[in-house]
Amino acid sequence: MMDRRERFDDPVEATRAAMDGRMAEVWTALPGVVVAFDPAAMTVSVQPSIKGRVERPDGSATSVALPVLVDVPVVFPSGGGFTMTFPIAPGDDCLVVFAARCIDAWWQSGGVQEPMEPRMHDLSDGFALVGPFSQPRTLPAVSAQNVQLRTNDGLASVTIMPDYTITAYNPAASITLTPDGEINAEADARILLRAPHLEIAANAITLAGLDGSGAAATITGDITLDGSLTSTGDQVAEGVSQVHHVHTGVQAGSDTTGEPA
Repeated sequence: MMDRRERFDDPVEATRAAMDGRMAEVWTALPGVVVAFDPAAMTVSVQPSIKGRVERPDGSATSVALPVLVDVPVVFPSGGGFTMTFPIAPGDDCLVVFAARCIDAWWQSGGVQEPMEPRMHDLSDGFALVGPFSQPRTLPAVSAQNVQLRTNDGLASVTIMPDYTITAYNPAASITLTPDGEINAEADARILLRAPHLEIAANAITLAGLDGSGAAATITGDITLDGSLTSTGDQVAEGVSQVHHVHTGVQAGSDTTGEPA
């Protein structure tokens, strides 16, 4: 259908109308919503979030939803043999960026390829960048100073701070690496270290209860101590108190006693 501006006796306006019509067929980028994710192919199906405009024969116009874009390659941050992936879910927002030429041959074979079709800036040649947020879905408590890998609700995160502090936490546990050389780990339930051989190299080891009182320690197996042992309390070996035990076979003079009773 002819644009009404083309009916004017104005070649500049007619040219502008023709150019507008041509530009309407050039796709650059669109926000969209993920419909499905294929982790094996690393592609998504995306419903564009911006509607298209269709003119009727009578000159009126109506808005229609654009078709779902299928087999859209996902752009994960990657390089140097490392890739950061995340589980894309239906309903996630994304930005689809459309290539200037057909990407089918590259997508199938990689490397440098000839375009399989002459199409340009086509809806079939998009790449999905998952992550833009519309205002109703903005994240709570986004840090303006730190780098974070976090859940959207902010209840779990790994944070790197400008002073080189690194923290990782969730609602039940946390670990902090400070720039002063300290590592602080806390857990609501327990901290488990499991290995065939555990070696601790330290000038001093301190065990204390959470409230500052004494802490109980249980060791299953033999203990070899190379050094002295100092205790402010009693030691019990096979039911015999070191502090309060008595001996049998006591005799006067320089004779020795028997074993503890």
